[in-house]
Amino acid sequence: MPLPIEDYALIGDCRTAALVGRDGSIDWLCLPRFDSASVFAALLGTPEHGRWQIAPAALEEARVQRRYRGDTFVLETTFETPAGTARVTDLMPIGSDYPLLIRRVEGLAGSVRMTQELVLRFGYAEALPWVRRVDGGLIAAAGPDALLLRGDPLPVAADHRHRGEFTVADGDRLDFTLAWYPSYRPAPGPVDVDAALVRTEDWWQDWSDKSDCGPGTTGPAGGAAAGGEAHDRYAAAVHRSLLVLRALTHAETGGIVAAATTSLPEAFGGPRNWDYRYSWLRDAALTLEALLAHGYSAEAVAWRDWLLRAVAGDPEDIQIMYGLAGERDLPERELSWLPGYAGSTPVRVGNGAVDQFQADVIGEVMVALDLARRGGVPHPGHAWPLQRALLDRARSTLGRPDSGIWEIRGEPRRFTHSAVMTWAAFDRGVRGVVDHGLPGPVDEWRRIRDDLRAEIDESGVDHDRRCFTQYYGSHGVDAALLQLPQVGFCAPDDPRMLATVTAIETELINDGLVHRYRTERGVDGLPPGEYPFLACNFWLVEQYALTGRTADAVTLMDRLLSFANDLGLLSEEYDPAGRRQAGNTPQALSHLALIRAADALSGHQAPLHQPSCQN
Repeated sequence: MPLPIEDYALIGDCRTAALVGRDGSIDWLCLPRFDSASVFAALLGTPEHGRWQIAPAALEEARVQRRYRGDTFVLETTFETPAGTARVTDLMPIGSDYPLLIRRVEGLAGSVRMTQELVLRFGYAEALPWVRRVDGGLIAAAGPDALLLRGDPLPVAADHRHRGEFTVADGDRLDFTLAWYPSYRPAPGPVDVDAALVRTEDWWQDWSDKSDCGPGTTGPAGGAAAGGEAHDRYAAAVHRSLLVLRALTHAETGGIVAAATTSLPEAFGGPRNWDYRYSWLRDAALTLEALLAHGYSAEAVAWRDWLLRAVAGDPEDIQIMYGLAGERDLPERELSWLPGYAGSTPVRVGNGAVDQFQADVIGEVMVALDLARRGGVPHPGHAWPLQRALLDRARSTLGRPDSGIWEIRGEPRRFTHSAVMTWAAFDRGVRGVVDHGLPGPVDEWRRIRDDLRAEIDESGVDHDRRCFTQYYGSHGVDAALLQLPQVGFCAPDDPRMLATVTAIETELINDGLVHRYRTERGVDGLPPGEYPFLACNFWLVEQYALTGRTADAVTLMDRLLSFANDLGLLSEEYDPAGRRQAGNTPQALSHLALIRAADALSGHQAPLHQPSCQN
């Protein structure tokens, strides 16, 4: 049985990432990229599906503490046992030729008997590799993939796994390295662990030091009064969230994955299990905004460039998500041989939502690129013609029902949130012409924008309750409506927005936490049941902060941050009854929404919060 989701730590090299449990077991790792097949998949099954554990033999008697070294993803796990104390340091070095795991075991006090178990399973645990001993290591190969384990003592083969024991006393230090490389190339040479450790710590710390998390000098009207105090209170959470976004971003392509995992359930034992190891336009756009808001102007260029490359080509072919390098073919399939996390099946790889029409994504892209332009990020010559082509695509699909931000698998609807994001797309087109002198049919865009506003005001509002609705003609609400003020469609204190918040509080809050929508109404075509969605709750914090409900904002914010694990990581959802995280982890959207909420409370407002121009 895998550990609770919150018991896992992330380590990564900005190409891929591993999840390390409190028990010293690496239960998830895909090589060589985030979206490659796994070599460790115990997270979605049992140890038989692949893992690498180094831990005290008397683990059940150990007191476990862990931390990241400073602003890095170098993980230290300390095991304090009756016989002594040992520390395991885990990292994936930055700058190595191929993905590499380093595990350093040190004796800190007394004498600790340690065990090591290595279970290698390629291809999502479908392929058993051929393992052979070579001078100074073990090589495991299957098809195009190979792994080389170095260290002393090496584990010994037994029942298609490798096991071993060793003792570390005070002052002892043992290093183990596991390197991936293409099986058709020579094996990589030995690793200078000390140099890799220093290089990796310095790289993460240098990146972290570029952050500007200071509060703005002027808070929003009606917002949090004690901006500086709020900034100090949430600075660490914002800082770690920015680091998570960097860790989930591929160093070479600039694509950001929505999460490092696939098929961690949105409801334990249920079928809402999706693969999030791909790059959503929505997440890339929001990441660009977060980076610009916190001093990462240069880094934002990589995200901007990925966006432009991803949407290049015929606008009729635009997708909501892509592979890390912009790959378009992401077919969804089920891995029947994996039993799933906590028995939650099916386990899926690929994502069928890639073929959906989601009308909101062009708006998100246009909003982010407008923000980059206003933030002084230089735009290449093809950027504006490409945005004009996107607006042509948005114009050609006006009025078409879509699957919405939540990627429903039921009947497409005219979702109000999608209509607002389409409005935002044309609004930013108008801004490009009026504010920046760019060429375009501004009169037509202005007409479409204004017609969309009139349509939303008429069809996307429950006129009895005077609140916005989930989709045209419905009476229910959707937590995605909390984004309407974020893109300037209405003010946070617009009476309809305040009525929408009241409706969300009445209909979507259970145990003090916001759900995305009422799943029992069948709008998504799936069996009902899921846990509160963390990003939606952070959006509510932002809404509270911007409308003077500071105490409510702080109360909810503090509760949400208490759901983070001991390393500051958040998954997609939270189970308040079971008091545990749920869904894929760490979730980029959760951390993006956390940053926005903290900024709203501190008065550190990104330019996105400026009211829309109405030229």
